[in-house]
Amino acid sequence: MSAHILDGKALSISLNKDLKRRIQTLERPPGLAVVLVGDDPASQVYVGKKGKVAKRIGFFHRQVSVSGDISQAELEAVVDGLVADEQVDGILVQMPLPEGLSASAVMERIPATHDVDGLTITNTGRLSQGKPGLVACTPSGVMRLLEEADLALQGLHAVVIGRSNIVGRPMAMLLEQANCTVTVCHSRTRDLPAITRQADVVVSAVGRPRFVTGDWIKPGAAVIDVGICRLSDGSLCGDVDFDSVRSVAGWLTPVPGGVGPMTIAMLMENTYQASCFAQGVVPIAAYR
Repeated sequence: MSAHILDGKALSISLNKDLKRRIQTLERPPGLAVVLVGDDPASQVYVGKKGKVAKRIGFFHRQVSVSGDISQAELEAVVDGLVADEQVDGILVQMPLPEGLSASAVMERIPATHDVDGLTITNTGRLSQGKPGLVACTPSGVMRLLEEADLALQGLHAVVIGRSNIVGRPMAMLLEQANCTVTVCHSRTRDLPAITRQADVVVSAVGRPRFVTGDWIKPGAAVIDVGICRLSDGSLCGDVDFDSVRSVAGWLTPVPGGVGPMTIAMLMENTYQASCFAQGVVPIAAYR
């Protein structure tokens, strides 16, 4: 057996092309503002990628770069200014923030209608109750990849490794709402391999290189690798040991080129949804 590779890069390109078509019906283009605090190299790369995609689709895009020694009050004032800008529909503050700044306090300056990261208390609360709202980008990207695999999720056992507010928790909620039976595992889970071997779907989001190996996986399972790690030689890998898992799994995402591009595609989709709300129009559904 060799797993079917779920190509997030190709799917994201298709979704972005479709989104470019859909925004043509709006009176003005969706507006995305990204706030970059400090000079972390990885954050600079991520912000740059988001900006390139936004401009390629035809969004109004604004990057606000501020010093890493900015005060909490000054950073919150930057966010407040973007909220007041009528050209801006979505606001993203790139994480992590430098030490000494409260990410939660900054996030709560962003109204739920502008929260294209889907991480405010309001949007996560709406997700927990199955109500409409802007959903965290990475978990929604994972769900789109699983749709692409044409998996009938209802009744499947899904294991999520990691319980962060950014990925693990919203991922578990989305899988539950798709009628999976969901197990959430973490650093204190006992005998993790025994649990993952029971899973029809495994989503790993722990940031530990090649942590999940082939002998952890049920034959034919779908394995989604959210982790991304840079090795000492400069190469990238994920949480999943790609080579050993590929010979066991039914579906598998690569790193890079799997979940990462889908996260950005879902950010663009959220920004479109936010713009439609701001302009008082009904969003056009994405092509399936």
